Amino acid sequence: MENIINWALAVTQGLGYYGIGILMAIESSFLPLPSEVVIPPAAYLASQGKMSLGLIIIAGTIGSMVGATVNYLISMSLGRLVIYRLAGTKAARFVLITPEKIAESERYFLANSKSATFFGRLIPVVRHLISIPAGFCRMPYGSFILFTALGAFLWVSILTALGYFIGANQALLMSYYHEISYVLLTGGAVWIAWKFRQWHQNKRKKTSQEII
Repeated sequence: MENIINWALAVTQGLGYYGIGILMAIESSFLPLPSEVVIPPAAYLASQGKMSLGLIIIAGTIGSMVGATVNYLISMSLGRLVIYRLAGTKAARFVLITPEKIAESERYFLANSKSATFFGRLIPVVRHLISIPAGFCRMPYGSFILFTALGAFLWVSILTALGYFIGANQALLMSYYHEISYVLLTGGAVWIAWKFRQWHQNKRKKTSQEII
C-alpha cells in the first residue's frame, strides 16, 4: 500500500490536477485502483500549500465521471449477457471483477436507478461497478452523469478532508477510511432494505386493488 501511495504522490506531483483526474478515471473504470490512495495524498500536498483543495475535488470528480462514463458506454454497447460472460473470465478476475460483484451492483441499481447511482458512488465495491448496470439497462445518460457527479463529488470531498487533516499518517487514514466505508455500507444496506419493503408494499396494494 505504501508503494502505491508513493506512486500516486509521484504522479500527482508530476502531472498535477491532470494526474488526479487520470487516476480517478482509472479508479472509476474496470481497473482496481482504490480512490483512497489517490485523493488523500493529493490533499496532503494541499495541506503543505502545494495544491488547491477546491481544484483537487474538481479534478477528482471530473475524473470519476470520465471513468464511470467509460463503463457505462462499454456495458451499453456490449449488453447484459456479454458483460456477465466477460466477468467470468480469468482476465476479469485478475482485475477483481466477478459475476457475483456485477450481480450485486445490478440488484443495488434496480432498486432505484437515480439514487442507486448516487449512493453507489459512496459504497466500496459497488462504487466501481454501479455504472455497468446503468449502461446495459440504458439509463438516460443525463440522469446517469448528474447523479454520478453528485455522488463522486461527495466521496472525493470526504477523502480530501481526510487527507488534509490527517496528512501523512497512513495508518490513521486507513482506519478512518474503513470506519467511514462501514458506515456508508451499512447505510446503503438499510436503504436497499427500505426500498425493497416499499416496493413489496406497493405490489401488495396493487394486487389487492386488482382482486377488488
